[in-house]
Amino acid sequence: MSDLNLVDVPVPGGSAEAHLSLPPAGHGPGVLFVMDAIGLRPQIAAMCERIASWGYTVLAPNVFHREGSVAELMPTGDLRTPEGRDAFMQLAMPRVGHLTSDLSRPDVAAYLEHLRGLDATDDGPVGVTGYCMGVRIALRAAGDHPDVVAACGGFHGGGLVTDEPDSPHLSLATTRAELVLGHADHDRSMPPEAVETLGTAAAEAGLTVRNEVYPDAPHGYSMADTSMYQEAGAERHFAELRGLLDRTLRP
Repeated sequence: MSDLNLVDVPVPGGSAEAHLSLPPAGHGPGVLFVMDAIGLRPQIAAMCERIASWGYTVLAPNVFHREGSVAELMPTGDLRTPEGRDAFMQLAMPRVGHLTSDLSRPDVAAYLEHLRGLDATDDGPVGVTGYCMGVRIALRAAGDHPDVVAACGGFHGGGLVTDEPDSPHLSLATTRAELVLGHADHDRSMPPEAVETLGTAAAEAGLTVRNEVYPDAPHGYSMADTSMYQEAGAERHFAELRGLLDRTLRP
């Protein structure tokens, strides 16, 4: 696990804490990392550090900043047991429901502006990668900012296809980013028909996309601090994300 390196990011109506990871050279293309429902914590910092080691400047905001500070929201129990994870998720899920797209979209614009304005961020397009509920935010970021976001990764996302007018999959119509989407196997929040709908939307938009289900990977497979961690899925995600970022941000 890695220590958090927190910075303040101006957002509409206030500020949000965010973890910042810098690459070995001190600068590189920018990557916005959208956390899972559990929140900003050492596991997220460790993942950001790994991405930064590939040569990228990584910003991971506390998207639940309206609910409390990073310290206030951080889990204190052991999420590596099913009981511990389930108990924490009882606290986390209401926060997910409170974060509507009307709130998250202006925040994302502010996160991207801050990331691109850092001295450590090279000029040019950026990438976005999201996890769990963060995939919804990542897809909307790519659709809302097609001139800025050239790469979009999404891993064990849920609720990406709905009947609502702000369904995340509808953002693909205005996206120009290349996408890599790694779905959890047997995920009730992302059933096979939703995966198929997502792929169809990407094809209709003419996008380059890898839209695949990771075998036997549970929802949350990338998070090594929880009972859902699966090493095979996590390592596959890192390999595919690195390939995506290198292809799009280092052509």
